[in-house]
Amino acid sequence: MAPGPFARFAARQPGRNSLLLFLGTFKALAAAHLLIDYGYRTGPAQGASMLPTFSIFGDHFLISHHHRRGRGIRVGDLVEYSIPIFRNSRGIKRVIGMPGDYVLMHTPGAPVAEGAEPYMMQVPEGHCWIVGDNLPSSRDSRTFGPLPLASIHGKVIAKVLPLKEAEWIENPLDESH
Repeated sequence: MAPGPFARFAARQPGRNSLLLFLGTFKALAAAHLLIDYGYRTGPAQGASMLPTFSIFGDHFLISHHHRRGRGIRVGDLVEYSIPIFRNSRGIKRVIGMPGDYVLMHTPGAPVAEGAEPYMMQVPEGHCWIVGDNLPSSRDSRTFGPLPLASIHGKVIAKVLPLKEAEWIENPLDESH
């Protein structure tokens, strides 16, 4: 078998090839880490809490990590966050209150104890109030209280699967559309 075009270089520096392979692999892994942790990633929808925005199973979305820790998040945005009552779990919910806003603590229309008044609260500094689009099937701030902005991993910016339903996710309260 005839030697390849790079055989003479490999024969001269056998340790160099291993080093180049290691450095190339390291660069690729570092780039992937930066892209996933600080850029964008995709994730699946799970559960009924965001119906009709996302299906129970099969929908995938694109998350922008430029909005980590609540940067640039506004009322009406969909966010991915760490679920405070479940370790190592993430969820997707809609922001309905930012620091200083007043929110209703209970689901509108849900039965309230006799004689009790619906309770409003002010969202504390450094927190937001999140709920699912399908209120009866959602565990959200009504369950675990205000969410620390530091628990936000990113903003949902697009639905990417199924392909025939792919679309940008717009804030319904944004006046520009």
